[in-house]
Amino acid sequence: MGITNLITGGLGFIGSNLSQRLLEKNEKVISIDNMSSGSKENLSRLILNEKFTFINHDILNPIELKDIDKVWHLASPASPNKYQKNPIETSKINFIGSINALNLAKENKAKILFTSSSECYGHSIKFPQKESEGGFLSTSSKRSCYSQSKRIAETLFFDYERVYDLDVKVTRLFNIYGPNMDIKDGRVISNFFYQALSKKPFTIYGDGNQKRSFCFIDDAIDLLILIMESNLKGIINIGNNREISINNLAYKINKMAGFNNKIIHMELPEDEPQRRLPALNRAKDELNWHPKFSLNNGLSKTFEYYKKIILFD
Repeated sequence: MGITNLITGGLGFIGSNLSQRLLEKNEKVISIDNMSSGSKENLSRLILNEKFTFINHDILNPIELKDIDKVWHLASPASPNKYQKNPIETSKINFIGSINALNLAKENKAKILFTSSSECYGHSIKFPQKESEGGFLSTSSKRSCYSQSKRIAETLFFDYERVYDLDVKVTRLFNIYGPNMDIKDGRVISNFFYQALSKKPFTIYGDGNQKRSFCFIDDAIDLLILIMESNLKGIINIGNNREISINNLAYKINKMAGFNNKIIHMELPEDEPQRRLPALNRAKDELNWHPKFSLNNGLSKTFEYYKKIILFD
């Protein structure tokens, strides 16, 4: 029979890359997406594989499927531009959507993995950010619909683990990037590449000294699969612990693109974190995982992907 995977948000950036990897492992993939942010281009590539099935379905509605071995719950808008556009919908997706995904896993006695976010750390004062620590999170900012609903979703996962003895995995993702990410996604790497390829000024919010650590999609997928196949419990960070300032990232991408784009500084958005840096001890020590892609290599692969997108846009 083989392994059957169900992926919610399966046509999104991470879901489509995960689908491709699981298909390469000769596993069946059922992709659920309501196409609100999922890509038709991603669907057109994946649907060619006979082991891939697509279901147009809104995660806010219950899912009734049988013979599912693994559930990967990825459905949620991820960029501030998208999750702030309809904040109440964002909260519902992470709360009601998680209940529906968890109930599906419960009915199938399937493993289930949730992609939560580094946003759950809020305003940290300790770095790198360990899974055992939490920072202050506002309930009133424009970002709260995402960060707080991710937190309640994590709570649901651990309650289902305790109450129903469900095998759950909870991951927190830190700034994942790479091919299949919408070039107009709104996050910083896709923004800079879009501006570079369109010969538009780079927009930097604030002074640009805020720091991020970026993880290439292939490294993230490697770790997601290792976590799903492991016996690890609790929260596990997924990311890269090499930091770079937004100013230096702009310089790097500008140089890579071969243009001399001007830089415009704009007002820092409300509640923008100054730093994101994951502690990766659990992934490295317990799963022997280490990032394979340097930032330069990952950006180069992403640039090649975006050049093709711009050509046909």
